[in-house]
Amino acid sequence: MGFDELRALLARHVRDDATTDIAGLHIARADRAGPPTTSMSGTVLAVLAQGAKRLALGDRLYEYRPGTYFVASVDLPVTGHFTEIGPDHPALGLALVLEPTAIAELLLRAGPGDLPRPAPAAPPGIAVGEMSPELLDALIRLVRLLERPRDRGVLAPMVIREILWRLITADQGGVVRQLGLADSSLSHIARAVRWIREHYAEPFRVEDLARRTGMSPSAFYRNFQAVAAMSPIQFQKQIRLQEARLLLAAHPHDITGVGHRVGYDSPSQFSREYRRRFGVPPSQDAAHLHGRAGTAATALP
Repeated sequence: MGFDELRALLARHVRDDATTDIAGLHIARADRAGPPTTSMSGTVLAVLAQGAKRLALGDRLYEYRPGTYFVASVDLPVTGHFTEIGPDHPALGLALVLEPTAIAELLLRAGPGDLPRPAPAAPPGIAVGEMSPELLDALIRLVRLLERPRDRGVLAPMVIREILWRLITADQGGVVRQLGLADSSLSHIARAVRWIREHYAEPFRVEDLARRTGMSPSAFYRNFQAVAAMSPIQFQKQIRLQEARLLLAAHPHDITGVGHRVGYDSPSQFSREYRRRFGVPPSQDAAHLHGRAGTAATALP
């Protein structure tokens, strides 16, 4: 039982596009470790029933495997790769999208003393915690509902609420609770993260971005660094380069144009920073990416 059952359920229900018939639940499989790849974490709970995954966010390193869980309360740029897997021993895992409104509702229903006191500073946007038997049991019951269409519509939302409750009362609950608090430090930083992602090609002043979040520049910078493990300018650079990589897959012969579209006025600076980030110059990476166009993502951060 336990992870053996979860592993069997995931293997039975995994699809090529990682979707399932339960909204917000994704199941993924990876047969090869491959080189590290960059992606956005999403706001998710991720669990592996087989294999392991290592992730880097700025200067922070994380690893999750069976027995632990990964949570992200802010959509952040991460670099990761699977380990301990192969064709006969693939990575099998699930990701559940964390909805702020559902978390906020549970926080409102919590009684006095049910939850720890909030930390004075913003928690990191990503954390790895120890899996409890209760959380594992709830996850297994959720995946079982894929085999019970009559029960799924009524019971899946109830089980998801239980999973969220197990998360917000667990050892990394502070990371998840902040997602449901409209006026938390993390929610202010999440708004700044969204603004940078939507305007990544535009220059900005940290002071102006701090003003948008209603924080002083010093508090904003300190909290942004705590959540994202990098400065706002470094975050913008990560987003620019990730967007550039996506564009190069479709436009492999327009290196200068892609660099300009993501905010670089200098082609040499774009090439230099791209190579520093991905290990190869954009022209070489573009040819490689173009040949891989259409490859599906894993759905796990």
